[in-house]
Parts: sequence; structure tokens; C-alpha cells
Amino acid sequence: MAATLDTPCHKGNGVFLEIKRITKYHQFVERPSLLSAASGYENYRGFLNLLYVILGIGGCRLVIENILKYGLLIEFDWPIKFLKDPTNWPSAFLIVLVNFFILFELWLEIRLSNLHSKIKIAWISLQFVNLIALLVFPAVYIYHREPNPVGAFIAVSLYTIVFLKLFSYLHINYQCRQALFVKKNSTIQSDVSKSELLCPNNLTLKNLYYFMFAPTLCYDLDFPRSSGIRKGFILRRCAEILVLLSLQYCLSQQWMLPILRTLDRPLNQYSTLENIERLLRLALPNHLLWLILFYVYFHSILNLLAELLCFGDRLFYRDWWNATDLSEFWNRWNTSVHDFCKRHIYKPLVIQCGFNSFTGSLVVFIISAFFHEYLISVPLRMIRPWSFLAMMIQVPMGLIVKRISVENKTYGNLAVWISLILIQPIAILLYIQDLFYRDYVKDKP
Repeated sequence: MAATLDTPCHKGNGVFLEIKRITKYHQFVERPSLLSAASGYENYRGFLNLLYVILGIGGCRLVIENILKYGLLIEFDWPIKFLKDPTNWPSAFLIVLVNFFILFELWLEIRLSNLHSKIKIAWISLQFVNLIALLVFPAVYIYHREPNPVGAFIAVSLYTIVFLKLFSYLHINYQCRQALFVKKNSTIQSDVSKSELLCPNNLTLKNLYYFMFAPTLCYDLDFPRSSGIRKGFILRRCAEILVLLSLQYCLSQQWMLPILRTLDRPLNQYSTLENIERLLRLALPNHLLWLILFYVYFHSILNLLAELLCFGDRLFYRDWWNATDLSEFWNRWNTSVHDFCKRHIYKPLVIQCGFNSFTGSLVVFIISAFFHEYLISVPLRMIRPWSFLAMMIQVPMGLIVKRISVENKTYGNLAVWISLILIQPIAILLYIQDLFYRDYVKDKP
């Protein structure tokens, strides 16, 4: 009887062991879903690939729709037209003339290195006159010669870069002369620094023109150098430049110009919804062209120059796409300009002149806004405040976005992207309106 009573117990144990054997490969534990914030999961590469596919399909549809609506607007013979158009040649001549200002600055530096300290003030004043003339001359030249706006923009951009480079050049050489003067009159013996060994032996054509072509705005007496030139690297960068600039030209001809040509009267004569619709239509192609321009210039062109010159420091940009406020974006977007402003404007104002950090940052931003407006207004031959205001409005916007990013970093990053996508098209519409008024309305009886 005892054996009969024990049988169900043994059967129960067998069933339990069988269930345990079956379920040993799956055990329930407390786990969150992958898409919840608590999971800490961050690998969304598959979704990124899906986004590429969606963008590719959507882009193809837009291309087909655009061609069906407007026809093929791309002019493939633009190089021939460029060479035949006489309005393009003044810009090329203007680019050649920039060498006069560069050589004059070198001559001034050589003179300053050999002069007595009491009579150096007049020569330093000539240096600043040279810098001011470097900005005024192209503006006057373009206003009177009326070259093609695209060629004029390239020339003005080059003059702006040379202006910043020469400012850094004279600033660093001035600091070296001061250091040598202090050491010469000091009774305490100290170690000789590298800058003192090189200055004034750095005042040569080779040294200055290397700096003029180097992908940096900050002058140094001894740049880091790479080991050699890689031919494959140069070919890849050249291919990128050719393909992406061609793509940018096609997109601007086929996508952006039809939108801008619909602007046939002042913006205040359109309804609010019409202006919003045109702004949103313009935002996507403009931002796409902006991203292509970023890659072509900051990655392809600057890396190509660095490779040809064996220039070692190639951190031309940081991860601005992850910026959670506008201040972070401007610090990461253009490393060369950021380093220049920090080295030659912000630090002298804060450390030497005693201004607080906010005032120093505001001065830097105002100067940056001025140059943004200079690069647009001079080639278009009209003085307008739109680009300057588009920059300055980012000061209060930056405070708002920074407050948002404190609450949530993701929302801060989204706010940065929204501001980048929408501010530029607003300025473009305002410039196109003024161009339309100047060229088609103002001169009519």
C-alpha cells in the first residue's frame, strides 16, 4: 500500500523535472523593452539604414516629379558660358590682386623686425590700414565692375580668409617681437623658446605663402607635418569634390531656382500661408545644399590642401550634429574659425582687457555676424541686414535652446536642427525679394 501511495509523488516529480528541462533555455527576468528609455539601448543602425532607403525613394520621386513639372533645367554647358561671359573675369583679376596685400604685409613685418621700438607705431598703423583696405577694396571693385555674383562671392570669400590669416600673422609676430624684446632687456637668464629661435627667421615668402595655402586661420611658427603625400587619398578627395559640386549645381538648378522664380512680388503681398508654404518648400533643398557644401569644403577641400602641404592638424570640424544648443554648434561647426576667435579675439578681451566671458562671446558673435553679412551683401552689391540679423537672432534663440537642452538633451538637439533648417531660407527669401525689387521694379518708370 505504501508503494501505491508513493506512485503519484514520483509521477509529480517526473513532470516537474520534465518541465524544468523544457524551460531551462528560457527564464523570465525583469527586463524593459528595447525602445523604452530605461533599456539604455542605443544601437539604431538598422533604423538609420531604413532612413537612407526612405530618403532615397523620396528623393527619386521628387526628381521625377520636378522634371515632369518644370522639364530639365540643368545647363550642362556652364563651363563654356563661364569662359565666354566677360563679367566673370573681373573676379579672377580681383583674386590675383590679393597678392599685393600679402606681399605688403610681409614687407611691413620685415621692416618692423629691424626698427627701433619708438618708431614702430607708425608701421603697425600701416598694418591695420592694409587690413582695412583688404576688406574695402573688393567691395569698391565689385560695386563698380559688377561681376557675376558667384565669382564675386568666391573672390570675397578669399579676401576674407586672407584678412583673418594676415591678422593672425601680424598678431603672432607682434607677440614674438615683444617676447624677444623682454628677454633682451632682462637680466635673468632663461631658456630660449622655439618661437624665439624661429623669429624673425620666419619672415620669408615661403613661410608666409605656406600659411596662406594651409587649411588653418591661426598662424604658428612651426606647424605639425605629416609623413608624406598619399596619391590615393588625393584622388578620392578630388573625386568627391567633382561629384558633389556637380550634384550641388544640379540640385540648385533643378530644385531651388524654380522655387525662387515663383517670387514675383514682395513677400507682404502674399498671404501668411503662402509665405510659410514657400519657406518650407525652400528649407529642404537649401539644407541639403548646405550639408553638401559642408562636406565638400570642410572635409574634401581642406583635407586635400592638408595632404598636398603635408599639414598635420586636420581637425577641421567636430561633431556639431550632436550639439544640444547653438553655442555648442558654433564651437564645433568650424574649428578653424572657432580657434581663431578664441585665440585672437576672445582671450585678449577676457584675459588682457578684463571683460567678462559673456561680453567676450558677444563681441565674437557680432564680428562673426558682420562677416556673414559682408560675404553676402558685397557680391550682391546691396547692403542689407538680413544675414547679420539671422546671426544675431541666434543669441536669444541660443539661450532658449540651452534652457530646453537642460531639460532634455534630445529636445535641445532637435531645436538646433530646426533653427538651422529654417533660419537660412528666411534670409534667402528676403534677399531674393530685395534683388527682385532692385532689378525689376526700382528701375521701371
